[in-house]
Amino acid sequence: MPAITLAQAEAKLAEWLLADTAVASGQAVTIEGKSISRANSAEIRKNIQFWNSMVSSLTDAATRGSSGIRVRGVTPV
Repeated sequence: MPAITLAQAEAKLAEWLLADTAVASGQAVTIEGKSISRANSAEIRKNIQFWNSMVSSLTDAATRGSSGIRVRGVTPV
């Protein structure tokens, strides 16, 4: 499976946030061919949490990647 990019994760998070807004106002939405309604609010929350953590992880990874060399677990002598 190819790696998920930050842009893809941000797009998915935005999609699930829009679904949450739509469902909260009584509408049903379709994501990836699946109809989602108020009955799926737990699934919406789960996906928002998942994609939010992916965005955070990818953002952190991008930030760490540009900071140079990191050394861990070394005891000075």
